[in-house]
Amino acid sequence: MKVKTAKGAILAQSREPLIVDEFTLPDELGVGQVLVKIHYTSICGAQLNEIAAVKGPDKFLPHLLGHEASGTVLETGPGVTTVKAGDPVILHWRPGKGIQCQPPSYSWHGKKLNAGWVTTFNDYAVVSENRVTVVPDDFDKKIAPLLGCAVTTALGVINNDAKVKIGESVVIFGSGGVGLNLAQCAAMVGAYPIVAVDIVDRKLEMALKFGATHTVNSKATTNLESDLRDIVGPSGADKVLETTGIKSVIEMAYGLTAAKGACVLIGVPSEPVTIYTLPLHFNKVLTGSEGGQCVPDIDIPRVVKLKAAGRMSFEGLITHEFTLGQINEALDVVRSGEAGRVLIDASR
Repeated sequence: MKVKTAKGAILAQSREPLIVDEFTLPDELGVGQVLVKIHYTSICGAQLNEIAAVKGPDKFLPHLLGHEASGTVLETGPGVTTVKAGDPVILHWRPGKGIQCQPPSYSWHGKKLNAGWVTTFNDYAVVSENRVTVVPDDFDKKIAPLLGCAVTTALGVINNDAKVKIGESVVIFGSGGVGLNLAQCAAMVGAYPIVAVDIVDRKLEMALKFGATHTVNSKATTNLESDLRDIVGPSGADKVLETTGIKSVIEMAYGLTAAKGACVLIGVPSEPVTIYTLPLHFNKVLTGSEGGQCVPDIDIPRVVKLKAAGRMSFEGLITHEFTLGQINEALDVVRSGEAGRVLIDASR
């Protein structure tokens, strides 16, 4: 390959700051591999969970991170047919069209540096063909990473997991990048009311712009569930969407869900959650979401068309911007809960 080295943010030890350093790329691309120049990447809660090792000891250390970005294809390996050199692409963690390759073989200070089928906290990446989707040349490179996870996850949750119908009530816990797009997508399918819940007034103001009809600051009330039932009705909400992963919030979300409603968990908990399961035997639904079951090569072009038609807007979703060298500062902002989506310029 023409590119021999790259710079990336490396997780060397769990619960420690990332190390921004240079690493060595493989000499050539394997079957189904694609070399991409990363322009911008954004941060998802999944990366916070990886760093914190919430699933247990991390057997892949040291490794790279990130799963949503904009980029340009530089080279393709044998068998690749869906993209070519020069194509502007969105990188995503959900598999799309094309080959699922062997993960790349990187080297860092003489030892193996692990990476999965896609990483984006680096300026160059060897990724699997089925983790890249072509977008129009003029599509905004700063907005594009949002379609790699936050936007398409929200679209999928509304359409596939929650199956929101016209006139159904929706409560959304958390108004970050996913939560704001859940409000936008719920509005697009005619839900009412759409209630956004958060602890930051500025984010709740954004939720109103993205389609929420009501907002509740959970820190400003002494009885959150009662306040929410005052809006959606005493029987609870038809659809409750939980993005925070916080144990107490998950338990409240489930309790707030109507007897024949559905509670969808998007946020991943870091500790066990306790619920009363009897209602599940009588048509109440509790389910986790894996990226909204989105299909990137189908859903990303749909979102591109909706944006071009003025039917979807992402203005204001990106609340903070950092360079790759400032990745740890950026992660702290995400942890603070103050951000919408945080953008990283991978070239700096």
